Amino acid sequence: MRPLTHGDIKAAADRITGRIRPVTLAPVDADAFPGDDRSAAPSPVWLALEFMQHTGSFKARGAQNFIQAHREAGTLPDSGVTIASGGNAGLACAWAARQQGVRATVFLPANAPEVKVARLRGYGADVRLVGSEYAEALAACEEFTRTTGALASHAYDHPLIAAGAGTLLEEIRHRIPDLDTVIVAVGGGGLFAGVATAAQHHGIRTVAVEPENCRALNAAMEAGAVIDVAVDSVAADSLGAPHTSAMALHAARHDLVRSVLVPDSEIISARQALWDHRRLAVEHGAATALAALTGRVYRPELGEKVCVVVCGANTDPSDLVRRPEAP
Repeated sequence: MRPLTHGDIKAAADRITGRIRPVTLAPVDADAFPGDDRSAAPSPVWLALEFMQHTGSFKARGAQNFIQAHREAGTLPDSGVTIASGGNAGLACAWAARQQGVRATVFLPANAPEVKVARLRGYGADVRLVGSEYAEALAACEEFTRTTGALASHAYDHPLIAAGAGTLLEEIRHRIPDLDTVIVAVGGGGLFAGVATAAQHHGIRTVAVEPENCRALNAAMEAGAVIDVAVDSVAADSLGAPHTSAMALHAARHDLVRSVLVPDSEIISARQALWDHRRLAVEHGAATALAALTGRVYRPELGEKVCVVVCGANTDPSDLVRRPEAP
């Protein structure tokens, strides 16, 4: 697969502008988050609230670009699109398909949570429940593609998906033209590949943040090749890819990219801090990027302008409301 280019991202922006929600940016108070002590060397920090995007995550951008690009090219089959995913990618695919008047067939294990099935059907998807594991649902999806000619989508490993995600950085830069650094969580690498490619074009640093035990990109950078890794993290539901994409690894091989790891404890604390200080209920995966700052794994220099991408909010918020301690 060829490397992603800034031209791909510009083309994606032209396709999806007006079809997705522009990102909302919120400045961070200097003393907002525990452990994030910038009083001695204050640096302007913004939160990119991309969890407010359609379907609750950045993946709506890539899904919209994927379907729209195939429509423009005349390669969108009558049988529509298909994907094996009960997470954010599946929701985004179903939503974008409905927006374009296209049939979406989504494959899930039979034991998938009913709330996910209901949301997918709410977006008009034809939900097929197969087997008890994701691998079985994926195999059924692949067979469906072969027999019907449906267009197979992917959660992250496709240039159209990654380019759509990269449009987020273009919007952020338009709002913060002198941005120095963007901090982004990494799972399979679609968001990272798009954001880092756009950031490099503009001379902006990218900090790629992963849980210590979900380090697909970090391990690939260390090994010099895409490799499989163990997945064991509180953020595994959204960042638990067993390997990164070749596209993401290519984007990471740049002087403006830094890879860091954060422990689950810091991810949990950052997620709680977003609730306590902003009343933002987000996924653990979305809080992972902020954990690089609150856990002091990444320390901005004096005056460095930083934007942290808060990328998804499809979560159960019941564990965020802390009960007052007994006197």
